[in-house]
Amino acid sequence: MSSTQQVTVEASEPSGLLLKGRMPPKNSYEHISLGNWTHTATSPILAWLLFSIPIVIWDFSFCLLRPLTFPGGSLAWPIWVPYEIYMQTDYMYDWKAFNEKNGFTSAQAFMNIPETLLYMLYLYIVYSQGTQLKATVGSAKSDWLAQRSIAGRAGALAAMVGFVAAIMTLSKTLLYVLNEAFSGWSNVGHNEWINLVFLWIIPNGAWIVAPVCMAFAFGNGILRAMSSAAGAPLIEGA
Repeated sequence: MSSTQQVTVEASEPSGLLLKGRMPPKNSYEHISLGNWTHTATSPILAWLLFSIPIVIWDFSFCLLRPLTFPGGSLAWPIWVPYEIYMQTDYMYDWKAFNEKNGFTSAQAFMNIPETLLYMLYLYIVYSQGTQLKATVGSAKSDWLAQRSIAGRAGALAAMVGFVAAIMTLSKTLLYVLNEAFSGWSNVGHNEWINLVFLWIIPNGAWIVAPVCMAFAFGNGILRAMSSAAGAPLIEGA
């Protein structure tokens, strides 16, 4: 019997017991194997995470430590000085929202914490359990941006963690944009188009496009793993 056939038989036992109204043994699912399936952490995903995680930490720290991080505050210089420009672009970050006790800014910032921790967990699994496939500069030395392959349960965990985090980022960013849209653009509508495009649309758009790409990549891998465990390829001939 092939390994794929064996997976199909073993994986079907818990569902068969459930159809009969009985709970499967606790360890029934432990025999399900992913075979040779691996998760590949691509260079673009690694580059984006290594770039975006410090920015997100910088951003949610500014929001959660207000008003100390506002211009003139004890924590403003030198780390959060650039936010003086962004505060004039998006009033959700300005004194206006803070004085009105608008909690949305801090709420979305707080949600960045578990999201960031998930991304950091993903990177930890990738760099501690992954096998470097090829250095981006063509050398045999360790390369932070090189693709890495993670097999077995570690690979499955990495794909699941990455998928959840990407969906969280996408949902939160879309909620932020939609909240502004349904508020009549009251916090960014005062901007000239050039400021709006370069200081609000492009930055927020990046945190929509990147998570969409990551969610598709992670989700596709998870689907293929589930299909492999079911004993058939996701797409005929795959």
